[in-house]
Amino acid sequence: MTRRNAFYAQSGGVTAVINASAAGVIETARRHRTRIGHVYAGRNGIIGALTEDLIDTGREPARAIAALKHTPAGAFGSCRYKLGALEGQRAQYERLIDVFRAHDIGYFFYNGGNDSADTCLKVGEVARMLGYPLAAIHIPKTVDNDLAVTDSCPGFGSVAKYVATSMREAAFDVASMARTSTRVFVLEVMGRHAGWITAAVGLADDDATPIPLVLLFPEIAFDEAAFVAAVRERTERFGYCCVGVSEGLRDANGQLLAEAGTRDAFGHAQLGGVGPLVAKLVKDRLGYKYHWAVADYLQRAARHLASKTDLDQSYAVGKAAVELAIAGKSAVMPTIVRVSDRPYRWKIGTAPLAKIANREKMLPRTFITADGFGMTAKARAYLVPLIRGEAPPPFRNGLPQYVRLKNAAVPKKLPEFEV
Repeated sequence: MTRRNAFYAQSGGVTAVINASAAGVIETARRHRTRIGHVYAGRNGIIGALTEDLIDTGREPARAIAALKHTPAGAFGSCRYKLGALEGQRAQYERLIDVFRAHDIGYFFYNGGNDSADTCLKVGEVARMLGYPLAAIHIPKTVDNDLAVTDSCPGFGSVAKYVATSMREAAFDVASMARTSTRVFVLEVMGRHAGWITAAVGLADDDATPIPLVLLFPEIAFDEAAFVAAVRERTERFGYCCVGVSEGLRDANGQLLAEAGTRDAFGHAQLGGVGPLVAKLVKDRLGYKYHWAVADYLQRAARHLASKTDLDQSYAVGKAAVELAIAGKSAVMPTIVRVSDRPYRWKIGTAPLAKIANREKMLPRTFITADGFGMTAKARAYLVPLIRGEAPPPFRNGLPQYVRLKNAAVPKKLPEFEV
């Protein structure tokens, strides 16, 4: 088989463990030097391919690549940039193939979520239409945990661990102050359409550590009266109450409670902060003193509290992507397959991108309690294994030590291209 180069790019919101997938790709490619030559990365995701702004990962020593496994965010830069439809944006896709041809790239690894799966599928289709041999493999990543087919999504387990830990610690704080100060704490978490992260907040409460919680899922239409009653009941019974709310909370008409009126590069509504809205409602209706927090970037950047399970799975899908490519596969994605819950066992599977692109896996109704404000035992059985295990980064002088790569540029060969 001909030895060809590979291109890897990170897309969308980054995670605490996406760089582990990058390490999985690069380290595995280096073990297959007879099949894969250079591994180039796109600076700032797919934009790096369009602008021929490639990074030569071969300039990085093995220890730096290994250090990616404990470094958060996107080591090569990510982007929120959606390629248009093939019919209307053919020039963009042809530009990608031109760049790949100029640098003899035969393997395309795209690490992202739903929109990235769609892009990967389209790039593979264009390569086929133009007669260019290219293995296009999507590598799953999303904190929202909403990719179809795969049991879980790399990046989610670490966010789940962070929000559950944060809520548990905040609950201890509120409980200690509730008699004379704050009685309700509201934590807003990510989740535009699917309530997986909101459900994970519920892990803060268990038999050994009971916490009065109210969870507000995007799958359940917000009922103000029922919510106020639930907060009142828990506060009167326990002295305080904690609320976990998804940024994608909607009313009975399907309107986002916190829509800001603008949209991002993928066409998604920009959300303006539902946490303070819910907290103010508590104050206005019940008169309770409150505090609120928005986990925001902290929940997806918290590598110091990453899940070992999540880290292992993130590395595994990167490794599997390379193995699939050199086996001749294309337009596929490595998946996480749950073999059993007790003990928790998993393996890597494979799914066609046509079954993943632009599809969302919502939180099942069976994972939400009948009143719509809590998580069920079934949800707990699913979630708990995903947050297990610790994999802390190395610390020096009290702070975590992360790697910053050289990210040396590859010389350009083509004319400039406007993005």
